Amino acid sequence: MQQYQMYVDGQWADSATGEWLDSTDPYSGEVWARIPAGTAQDAGRAVDAAQAAMTTGPWAAFTASQRGGCLRAVADLIVANADRLADSEVRDNGKLLTEVQGQITAVAQCWYYYAGLADKVQGATIPTEKANAFAFTTREPVGVVAALTAWNSPLWFATVKAAPALAAGCSVVVKPSEFASASTLELARLVDEAGLPAGVFNVVTGLGAAAGTALVEHPDVAKIAFTGSDVTGAAIYRSAAATMKRVSLELGGKSPTIVFDDADLDLAAVGVMSGIFGAAGQMCAAGSRLLVHAAVKDELLAKLLELAADLRMGDPRDPATNVGPISTPPQFEKVLAYLDVARADGARCVLGGARATGPGLGAGQFVEPTIFTDVRNDMRIAREEVFGPILSVIEFKDEQEAVTLANDNPYGLVAGVWTTDIGRSLRMSKALRVGTVWVNTYRTYSYMVPFGGTKQSGLGREHGIEAIDEYLETRSVVISTDDAPPVNPFVMR
Repeated sequence: MQQYQMYVDGQWADSATGEWLDSTDPYSGEVWARIPAGTAQDAGRAVDAAQAAMTTGPWAAFTASQRGGCLRAVADLIVANADRLADSEVRDNGKLLTEVQGQITAVAQCWYYYAGLADKVQGATIPTEKANAFAFTTREPVGVVAALTAWNSPLWFATVKAAPALAAGCSVVVKPSEFASASTLELARLVDEAGLPAGVFNVVTGLGAAAGTALVEHPDVAKIAFTGSDVTGAAIYRSAAATMKRVSLELGGKSPTIVFDDADLDLAAVGVMSGIFGAAGQMCAAGSRLLVHAAVKDELLAKLLELAADLRMGDPRDPATNVGPISTPPQFEKVLAYLDVARADGARCVLGGARATGPGLGAGQFVEPTIFTDVRNDMRIAREEVFGPILSVIEFKDEQEAVTLANDNPYGLVAGVWTTDIGRSLRMSKALRVGTVWVNTYRTYSYMVPFGGTKQSGLGREHGIEAIDEYLETRSVVISTDDAPPVNPFVMR
């Protein structure tokens, strides 16, 4: 069995209490690793190390180019150790190996991307109305960053927070989910090997109520970057307000995929399937609401059912598997409960709708890919985030109704639009109250394109140039060029 330690101040360590948490493979049901059950004391020690790294350590004196070099070294090691990283993540959260392998390629490219941005951060000179003053701005790191990540893509979430933060000159303490910490600790091995100064990058594992809360409340944490549920995000936001911490929150979604009657239905069907059954629906951007024009509803549904016949559940390490297990026991029970909720509210199940059983399903933590029709937009199944392979089909009659249905939801993360009308695609992109609109595609992420939500889907943006701004603040400097004292010493000119 693999036994991990936390990474704090450049050293590997057990928790202050010496207690451990088990990490269970969602497919086999077997405990395959142990991680330290970190405490508030461990979190405090990590923040102290991160603060020292930014103030008195060598990191504080690094040039932007030197920081970029450190990030490139990490990226090189990710490329060289991609198989090890992928294996740890699949064993931890049951995500398909083929998907994780592609994601790790993007992880490495993301580190390269922010390595290149590190020395592109610039201030500006400002012409003012004062003849005797020279004014300019600099862009400074906000300080110690607490990066709190979710279990469905821990390595990616750690990367899109830590890489821009480090490029900006911050130091970072990562607190991964207690359900999936292994790949983040494997990343810490590579950061250590890359030679970053002690305290610049730290990983504290454990329960959110212990280590996570301590990080959120610590007075020396300047910025919190969180990925997870909207309920937890709101609690973090309230707590952070007490010490005026900067906060970015990448939260949940109930994202609409909107298929018009002029769409290429074959392409749309594939996009809809990928959007809800990929990663077993365990993604914040899952296209869990299918809004389809009445004229093509039956035809599209037939295509979805035909494609679904070829879906294969099973071992996430098998390249032939399309749908893997639900990652955690609590999430498994939650998804099963929503099947009952949907039926009780009057939705009609036309595909799946039960716990999956049969050979090749390991410990059995699988839910059948499920489609409900006759769904109203006010049903719980259409309004609440399930985070599982459940699709709700809602009919609309015209463009305005599609917009109304799409926006009538507390979330606003992403939306998909399927149409061959370029004018409609532009109108919909403007009308939909979401952070990202994908047109004739879905789940087309890029570390170069900003990502984040509106409404209860969060605050701030990750990915792209905008992400580095989340870890910088502007400092204004005004220098007098007047060598004569003021006539009135109490009035500055």
